[in-house]
Amino acid sequence: MGEAGVGVVPPAGALPPTSALPTTGAGPLALWPARATIDLDAISNNVRALRERVGGAELMAVVKADAYGHGLVPSARAALAGGACALGVAQPSEALALRAAGVDAPVLTWLVAPGTDLVPLVEAGVEVAASAPWALEALADAAVATGRPAVTQLKVDTGLGRNGAFCLPVSTDPRTDWSDLVDLAARLESDGAVRTRGVFTHFAYADAPTHATVQGQQDVFADAVRLAEKAGLDLEVRHMSNSAATLTSRSATWDMVRPGLAVFGLSPVPDLGASADYGLRPAMRVTARAALAKRVPAGQGISYGHTYLTPGATTVVDVPLGYADGVPRHASGAGPVQIHGRRFTVAGRVCMDQFLVDVGDLHVEAGDEVVLFGAGDDGEPTAQDWADAAGTISYEIVTRFGPRVPRVYVGGQR
Repeated sequence: MGEAGVGVVPPAGALPPTSALPTTGAGPLALWPARATIDLDAISNNVRALRERVGGAELMAVVKADAYGHGLVPSARAALAGGACALGVAQPSEALALRAAGVDAPVLTWLVAPGTDLVPLVEAGVEVAASAPWALEALADAAVATGRPAVTQLKVDTGLGRNGAFCLPVSTDPRTDWSDLVDLAARLESDGAVRTRGVFTHFAYADAPTHATVQGQQDVFADAVRLAEKAGLDLEVRHMSNSAATLTSRSATWDMVRPGLAVFGLSPVPDLGASADYGLRPAMRVTARAALAKRVPAGQGISYGHTYLTPGATTVVDVPLGYADGVPRHASGAGPVQIHGRRFTVAGRVCMDQFLVDVGDLHVEAGDEVVLFGAGDDGEPTAQDWADAAGTISYEIVTRFGPRVPRVYVGGQR
């Protein structure tokens, strides 16, 4: 379905499913006062732009956290349509959701805790990352249970200090040492139980490309690759570039890049360049319908704690979105919105279900559109503007919006 049609998907847990909603009046969306419109063509085109930057390297689109709030399955399909060759997710449930939806592209999941049932993942052909020997042993057990080899990619810690096995000159701890991990992987591969398809790592300072750790981690990763190959592993893919490194550190490209945020059109390095500077277009636009507009006198306190007092007689607009929906409370008094083509800021504190805007003498009526953020084409705020207002990053802004904000899909093929 192209732009002539619109797909409406309330996130998981959002009241009844769309198919159960009444279709009278404005249709299913009439139950929700806000929406996040997702441009699937923007996602596809962002992947194409990123692929052009990395030449012949492959691209794994990271669609974890419900595709950074954009919707897991539609976003994954749009990324694949744009040329992504694989998908990356954090948690096993996300990988299985993709398979349940009929997505058959390679999928890697990298956050597996001891006790996780790996049998469904092996049966579904999901690649499960291993950061420690116990994970490889659990994969081998799942391979025996399913009667088919498990596929893994080994995670090496090159300096982030998070998950992954340390690559050090001398073995220190067999539970977290890279040499022990690759030796076990080679043994299990020779037994036919677990196939190691690749190795990967993650940067600590990719958003600061001149930081000494960026080159340092590349050097450690090169050592880790050599150790893996020396152990007898025939690697198909080696990757370390997230969105920031994909855009700013060409030397870290290897066989594959692994962008997430940039797939959805947001710049991971806003101090170095905006989305448009990298040929990217934000895919999410969040809007709401004003619940109320009323005149109030001068000196009227607005919202909890009366942290904002009206400077004169004015119109205040009640926007039915709050921190329970994903609007950051830290943006109280600062979050930007656009109404009738003009920008305003949140007046007073963001509440659980709503916030207020002082629009002066602008004529606004209940039901009028309030734009929280979008691509910025028409002067509306962007997710980065909200990040700046809340003292956070755009990643957090787009992933915050939850079940009470249905996703509406335009463009692409659904």
